[in-house]
Amino acid sequence: MADPDWLIWARDIQAIAQTGLHYIKDPFDRERYEHLQALAARMMATGSGADNTTIENLFCQQSGYATPKLEVRVAAFDQQNRLLMVREVLDEDRWTIPGGWADVNLTPAENAAKEVLEETGYTVRITKLAMAFDRDHQGHTPPEPFSITKLFFVAEVIGGEARTSVETSAVSFFSREEIPTDLSTGRILPHEIDLLFAHRADPHRPAEFD
Repeated sequence: MADPDWLIWARDIQAIAQTGLHYIKDPFDRERYEHLQALAARMMATGSGADNTTIENLFCQQSGYATPKLEVRVAAFDQQNRLLMVREVLDEDRWTIPGGWADVNLTPAENAAKEVLEETGYTVRITKLAMAFDRDHQGHTPPEPFSITKLFFVAEVIGGEARTSVETSAVSFFSREEIPTDLSTGRILPHEIDLLFAHRADPHRPAEFD
């Protein structure tokens, strides 16, 4: 399901305002871009039911040229081809594969391996980039205020032992037939899990993108 028009328009206006404020030289243009940023905040607050001041503060924290935020997710498999999954504390203990926002000073693959270790206690070897998807185009819910690119990696578990974290309440392996139905849909979707199993089965499968 596509995001509502008001959310897409608000994101676009926010991105224009943020980028404009980054390159601004004329004080009158600054006023115009700040007005656009406030307008985008009002649109998003009205459409989402969130507090307008909260949205304005969120937008004001953004600076520089507006680009999508980067999220990494990892499909880590054991020797029985079972997928490593965690219960996500911040989403009512729904199941997902390990992952999160990419940190600076780390490569995407380093970020991916770090997320698995922190959330599960397992060390992994990243073997391939399987998918690069726009979050909205894949139908993730609920909507997010910013554009997000999701990188999905395939990995092999090479060490460690199951350990939960402040973000996860359970760690477990599942075969394809055992995948839980109560998924954290902001993080992973059933068709993405299907694709990750396909990439595990065929290491030479080309990366998917949209």
